[in-house]
Amino acid sequence: MKKFLATVLALCMVFALCASSAFAAEDVGDTLNLYSTMTEKDLDAVLSGFAEAYPDVYVEVTSGTIGEITSRINAEAENPQGDVTWGGLADSDGMQYAELFEEWVCPSSANAIEGYSTPNGIYSMDHLSTVVFAVNTELEKELGLDIRSYEDLLDPALKGQIMIANPNSSSSAWNNLCNIMAVYGTDSDEAWAYIEKLMPNLVIVDSSSACFKSVEAGEYVVGLTYEDGAIKLIEDGAGDHFDMRYPADGASASAFGMAIIKNCQHPAAAQAFIEYVCSAEGSSYIAQALKTLRMTNKDTEYGESLLPATEDIKWVSRDVPYLTEHKTDILDHWNNLLEQVQG
Repeated sequence: MKKFLATVLALCMVFALCASSAFAAEDVGDTLNLYSTMTEKDLDAVLSGFAEAYPDVYVEVTSGTIGEITSRINAEAENPQGDVTWGGLADSDGMQYAELFEEWVCPSSANAIEGYSTPNGIYSMDHLSTVVFAVNTELEKELGLDIRSYEDLLDPALKGQIMIANPNSSSSAWNNLCNIMAVYGTDSDEAWAYIEKLMPNLVIVDSSSACFKSVEAGEYVVGLTYEDGAIKLIEDGAGDHFDMRYPADGASASAFGMAIIKNCQHPAAAQAFIEYVCSAEGSSYIAQALKTLRMTNKDTEYGESLLPATEDIKWVSRDVPYLTEHKTDILDHWNNLLEQVQG
């Protein structure tokens, strides 16, 4: 079992965003235990803003994949140690994890962009995750390739050179699988024929972040990943050898959210945290601090952003209800096909 990395984050970042907060007067206790799939920079930003709104709340963070986190919550059901989960809870989950979380969504959920509100009365959706290709351009050039579309990923020169996380446990990998379905037809013969041809080129890994970090390090040519993680590498100074590209065939996004762990020890702090992140004030703070994350609140103020403009991306639509209802069947099909192709 992969070991969880538990970290207490001491935050000192200061962002000049707003002079006052709508949250400051509320007493929600002094402790919050957060389980999260988000990156360290995401956590730094959100907890810095939350600390301004609730300076007396001590937040302890446990990080992992959504598979690890949900397994942990289930194992701790008789004595919950976490209060709230942030990240990895996707709009296509349906009621998959319903028994782990409280039936509660924050008031700011009512202000979500159309199509990205709660899918189940349990998740408060806070941000979007758009699929991208992470490409090592030096290795790409050595192979004589120009990787822009899904068809480009089928080149035999890329055998064993494309990283993707495990869609059974990774939200980013499921996100990428859903996008292939959006391009080729949801659960269609054409989509599965494409996936079967792609599988010889794939390397399945445990970590979503490996799909851009290992590409940047020159270990693989392509990573099927998400824009927030990939663009952070660019922000941090990844060289000219690393590029983030939206599939030319079309890109789509999953909405990801937050939920309160059932029978948690600090429910008031958990509710306050979720409402802060989903509110216009909190989402604007996070968006402006990171410059790399698309939020769901329609009143988010972005300021300067490293993300391409929405109109510069070719978008395709997902059949989220179908993907939700048939997720288990789709993953079973994926697993059986992978066994046949890769052994």
